[in-house]
Amino acid sequence: MDVTEAQREVCTRFGAAPDPPAPGSRLGLAGVGGPRPWPLNGLRHPAERGTNGWYLWAGTEEPAQDPGFFGALHVEHLAEHWPEAEPYLALPAGWRFLIAPGHEDVWYDEALLHPG
Repeated sequence: MDVTEAQREVCTRFGAAPDPPAPGSRLGLAGVGGPRPWPLNGLRHPAERGTNGWYLWAGTEEPAQDPGFFGALHVEHLAEHWPEAEPYLALPAGWRFLIAPGHEDVWYDEALLHPG
């Protein structure tokens, strides 16, 4: 996946080297369907086994611990559900974001690089 201008701008603003998800890779997504629940959260673990490491969920500060909370989605289809997330997808593993209308919080969380 090529880096878009919006993704480059986000990475530049936060001092991160762009690392866009691989084409055809999957991310974990929860909170789709029905009215849009805010805020939208995203975090990126290192990529593995066809995933790009991104997990996105909406409506709560922390994801549910239920193993079935996230569904898999190819990165190319994210715009159909949450186009607001696309500018953040080139942030590399270890980065998180929380967005809502009129709000943006982006930060690095080294713990994401060492799951478990």
